[in-house]
Amino acid sequence: MPANIRNRPTASVPPAMPPLLMPQPPIAPLIPPAQTVDLMTAEGCAAFGAVWRGKEAKLVECPALADAMPEFRTAYDVDPYAGIRGFDDSDWPVIAPHDLGTRRGSGMICFFWFRTRLTMPADAAGAKAVFRTNVDDYGEVWVNGEMPRAAGRPSPGCIQGFNMPNRVVLADQVNPGHSFEIAIFAINGPISAAPANFLFVREAQVELFR
Repeated sequence: MPANIRNRPTASVPPAMPPLLMPQPPIAPLIPPAQTVDLMTAEGCAAFGAVWRGKEAKLVECPALADAMPEFRTAYDVDPYAGIRGFDDSDWPVIAPHDLGTRRGSGMICFFWFRTRLTMPADAAGAKAVFRTNVDDYGEVWVNGEMPRAAGRPSPGCIQGFNMPNRVVLADQVNPGHSFEIAIFAINGPISAAPANFLFVREAQVELFR
């Protein structure tokens, strides 16, 4: 397991390739799935060996990047930084599937991580698998340590809109035992108009297409 403390950047870094040349992240099909499994039920979680855990996230102050304009001396980062692959969440409280939709956070501007691991069952063999979630108000989804995104292109792992679903393709074809580490970063918003409500997971599903 890697350390759960982020090695924060100290200076700006150019992208590995021009952002607009990044390949399009896979897009989930628009046709109805052949099968949908609800991960907010005990039966659905059991099918994928999923155990949900969660923890509040906070903004923490840190040094600004070294090449920032001189008037900017501090920056902010998320703590914990729990989207990374292999993040050790074993000391986080377990969230029962039926409690996944319970209100979280303090209200106003607040953040919360939800994490689980999905292991594909035998009856999913050969299917295209899509993870679907809808976070009230905004969600970002990490799969195996990556948030699928590309500049100027539809990016299902990033915020999709106000109370809009994120549908992230896990694989075009899964095999039994194929494992996916899922981290959902839930955000209360709009951030510039701090709301008098809380964070909720409205849905969490695996969609299978054949």
